[in-house]
Amino acid sequence: MEICAACGKADVNLKICKACKLVKYCCVDCQVAHRPKHMKACMIREAALFEQKLFAQPRKREDCPICCLTLPYDDEEIGYMPCCGKFICHGCIDNLIREYCPYCNTPAAQSDREISNMFTKRIEKFNDPIAMYNLGCFYNLGMNGYDIDDAKAVELFQRASELGSAEAHCALGVAYEDGRG
Repeated sequence: MEICAACGKADVNLKICKACKLVKYCCVDCQVAHRPKHMKACMIREAALFEQKLFAQPRKREDCPICCLTLPYDDEEIGYMPCCGKFICHGCIDNLIREYCPYCNTPAAQSDREISNMFTKRIEKFNDPIAMYNLGCFYNLGMNGYDIDDAKAVELFQRASELGSAEAHCALGVAYEDGRG
């Protein structure tokens, strides 16, 4: 049975501490009253959770959805399809891509603006960190018809890094180092 950490009352609708995710409270008043006792342990647990997430093993590299071979680790040898969000090896892209995506059969983008629109749709519909990172690069470098907007680029890099994009995390660090974040 779960009980409130401050008053000890057993309640069905306990709310969990958002930082440490260990302690539960029946109301905001109990949370505020218990905060001085809980703060040190909470900060330690929060730091441990952050480190656990930060140093977690990266997910296994996916297979190419066309040829079913494991995608190479060299990012220069794979391509990201903004229409379907799939990574495809360059061998399949070189052999299959003409006017349509070799995976989802969507017409290939004919302009930079169409590519940007595909990224925007993937962000809105799927919260795609790769699309966020790429769109952030457009704002960061002033590419594909976008004006340089450091604030928007940093916002996109931040959102993408929170969703696990290592590239966005690196770009965010560079932006902060350069004084643009």
